[in-house]
Amino acid sequence: MSPKFRPLALTAALLASGLATPCWAAACPWVAAWGSSQMEPGADNALPAEALRDVTLRQIVRPSIGGSGLRVRFSNAFGDTPLVIEAATLARAVQSDKATVNAASITPLRFSGKARAVIPPGADWLSDLVDLPVKAFEDLAVSIHLQAVPQRQTSHPGSRATSYWLGGDHVADSNLASATAVDHWYMLSGIEARSCGAGAVVALGDSITDGRGTTTNGNDRWTDVLARRLGGKRAVINQGIGGNRVLLDGLGPNALARLDRDVLALPGVTHLIVLEGINDLGNLTRLKPVSAEEHATMVEQITDAYAQIVARAHAHGIKVFGATILPDMGTEYYHPDAANEADRQAVNAWIRKPGNFDGVIDFDKVMRDPARPDRLNPAYDVGDALHPNPAGYKAMGEAIPLELLR
Repeated sequence: MSPKFRPLALTAALLASGLATPCWAAACPWVAAWGSSQMEPGADNALPAEALRDVTLRQIVRPSIGGSGLRVRFSNAFGDTPLVIEAATLARAVQSDKATVNAASITPLRFSGKARAVIPPGADWLSDLVDLPVKAFEDLAVSIHLQAVPQRQTSHPGSRATSYWLGGDHVADSNLASATAVDHWYMLSGIEARSCGAGAVVALGDSITDGRGTTTNGNDRWTDVLARRLGGKRAVINQGIGGNRVLLDGLGPNALARLDRDVLALPGVTHLIVLEGINDLGNLTRLKPVSAEEHATMVEQITDAYAQIVARAHAHGIKVFGATILPDMGTEYYHPDAANEADRQAVNAWIRKPGNFDGVIDFDKVMRDPARPDRLNPAYDVGDALHPNPAGYKAMGEAIPLELLR
């Protein structure tokens, strides 16, 4: 083969094997490969007092595209003091629910060539490029050593994945045998990859996107199902927060407030799926009834906010798809009535109306009970009349037309 054709042949071989183009392909852009939305955790989800000083955190993540040039994004978004990373490594995890990594793959992370990084309050910080080739859906372990965790922590409580902490500096250890397990992520907001031809789909949502009702370490959220269907050719970034709302802060900042950090700031995003609103509708009357005017105002404010999301995403060249809100009649937490159901139908009608979004993903149609369409299909209900079970998430992920994402 002529030497001038060898790089093209190598690129084709890497793409076929699930790897993106090699680091020498400087023209390949950065693309988000994995991510998690950040928030300030409550006391029940925060790192305990004994893990706040001289601690190593090892966190397992699963990017949905491969790459030969990676970088890791850390976050101090909610910290009130600098986050100082003394040392960090990236490695291949042996399996998703263990603190053991492949010793030969342990690679030190550098920040402007240095082992130490000081991240200001409210900021994110990228590592330097790491030449660690990985395949799509290969579990990676990010280990960081901290002398002190900021008093206000930055976290993603709903990881549905197990992380580990151990006193002292153990970032270069292959096994953290005596580590304490916690099912949350901390101060870790993304993995990015050099990739030619791949883009990223972001799912902006609440607990139904975050994966409430899925299997811990099972990677069976609807976004995981969609990513596997895409076969590593396009990343799917789950930016769901349990309890999240479109309009008001609750568990985490509202969808409009976090749109820039969780969607628009990510590299390589081509498509956005919005599944938000059930918590706005439910909280409206959770404590007491409200007037018909307040119901109408809530619907109008939600749909106006959707229009804002579409406009701001379009300005970045991102296509936006509206996902209809799942039924919730029978939920004890929100105890919806006919007026709440009318609100949900009105919001879904706006989502379905041509021209409001670039396309519609009709999760309501997929997930509702054919006999009682204001309720979840019992076969898909985790048991609270609100959240799907793994079979339900599978149905959601399989219902998305892949041609929308091309």
